Amino acid sequence: MTSPAATAPRIPEAVHRRRWAILGVLMLSLLIVVLDNSILNVAIKTISTPAPTGLGATQSELEWAINAYTLVFAGLLFSAGILGDRLGRKKVLLGGLAVFGIGSALAAFSGSPGELIAFRAVMGLGAAFVMPATLAVLMNVFERDEQPKAIGIWAGGVGLAIAIGPITGGLLLDHFWWGSVFLINVPIVLLALALMLWLVPDSRDPNPGRIDPIGVVLSVVGLVLLVYGIIKGGQLADFTDTTVLATIAAGLAVLVAFVVFEKRSDHPSIDVTYFRNKVFSAAIGVIALVFFALMGVTFFSVFYTQSVRGYSPLETGLLMLPLAAAQMIFAPRARLVVDRFGNRATTTGAMLLIALTLAAFAMFEADTPIWLLEVVFFLMGAAMAHIMTPLSVVIMQALPREKAGSASALSNTFRQVGGALGIAVLGSVMSTAYRGGIEDRLTVLPEGVRHTAGESIEATLGFADRLGPKGESLVGAAHDAFLHSMHVTALWGAGVAVLGAVVVALFLPGRPAAPQEDEDKRELVSTE
Repeated sequence: MTSPAATAPRIPEAVHRRRWAILGVLMLSLLIVVLDNSILNVAIKTISTPAPTGLGATQSELEWAINAYTLVFAGLLFSAGILGDRLGRKKVLLGGLAVFGIGSALAAFSGSPGELIAFRAVMGLGAAFVMPATLAVLMNVFERDEQPKAIGIWAGGVGLAIAIGPITGGLLLDHFWWGSVFLINVPIVLLALALMLWLVPDSRDPNPGRIDPIGVVLSVVGLVLLVYGIIKGGQLADFTDTTVLATIAAGLAVLVAFVVFEKRSDHPSIDVTYFRNKVFSAAIGVIALVFFALMGVTFFSVFYTQSVRGYSPLETGLLMLPLAAAQMIFAPRARLVVDRFGNRATTTGAMLLIALTLAAFAMFEADTPIWLLEVVFFLMGAAMAHIMTPLSVVIMQALPREKAGSASALSNTFRQVGGALGIAVLGSVMSTAYRGGIEDRLTVLPEGVRHTAGESIEATLGFADRLGPKGESLVGAAHDAFLHSMHVTALWGAGVAVLGAVVVALFLPGRPAAPQEDEDKRELVSTE
């Protein structure tokens, strides 16, 4: 007698009929959020170039241009998810897209690195309301048996954005000024808003949580202090500096206060009871680790292709095509591998492949055949597809669908925090290693500018260019120092990926049991 109830559709027929069109609109919304970061990756070298070509941003300012977006995004994601559950996911999506579009237009006309950092934070504010709402709407327009397929296609959209971003950025930088990489977001936002008003249904949690402003402030302040301290340590190449140690210690103290407050709050930003589920905790943790490794390592790949190998922004974008193509090919099919081998075997193998591809960067030199880089990017994309798709399904199905916004927000919070810390930590490792390799060669420069010239390869090459023929010796030295720092950073990233593989192997389940899935369906129906 329970069979009809267990299989009864829970999605209204009118919504069910247009579910794939709705998924397309959600992917367009997701596209601009991911597109922005992938475009910026190609543009960071141009932005670091002195005016009028760029803004003359230092490496630490470039890290902040990325992390200002990421930290605001991560800090507000969970509250944005709760607001979506409370006010309606469609309303939150529309508002988030509008703010993101305004922030993009302002960032395009930034007059200084400081302004760019501030407007990137505004973009992060808008993106925080877009990302969790897209996945939450998806969970509410697809039946449970179609969710893995839909999430696979949704994850494939990330691959599409990764493909479009660098190529679009390269084309824009070849023909327009650097700000065009942000201005391109505006027409996409307008199209997404129009389609969303027409197609996407609204949904909300009948029992939403309360907003936790104290938790939000504590999490953002703690993360900003921690990341600032780490980036400052890399900039100075001295992690024993009093300011660096004090800032990092203050950040950790605020984050500890955040955890204590959340445990005692009756309406926490992050419900720590979710983490009692070892599978859920492992999946969330591995997402943070994989983005820690990837974001930190891909940050330097642009400088490798452009500053060392001499490729243009457009050529750099084309070089990243295999990474995106692999994600688009494998993400929708990853569920088939999981069905055959189980979550544990699939994601452990993929994490080990990520570690291998990151370690491969430690062998790249100035004259390494470029096809090897293409192979590494393709394998990296394939590995990511077999990590993100199964882990997203595990996370989203671990909580009731009414809490889809919260589950999506948690997943993206840890992804963004992992990425921000990866850029900060591995970026600082790179800065420290680079300075150590170039310091002895900067004696040809006036003493007052040597510290600034040793911050990054772009800074060194900028000063070498001003010296004319006298600076030619600095170019080769800068390339050698950068390659050394890239090798060191790549091995750190690979080590983090291996740690993620261990976590997955220990805690993720094998093949899903069909009886349990049926029981889950019955429980979902009985709660409605």
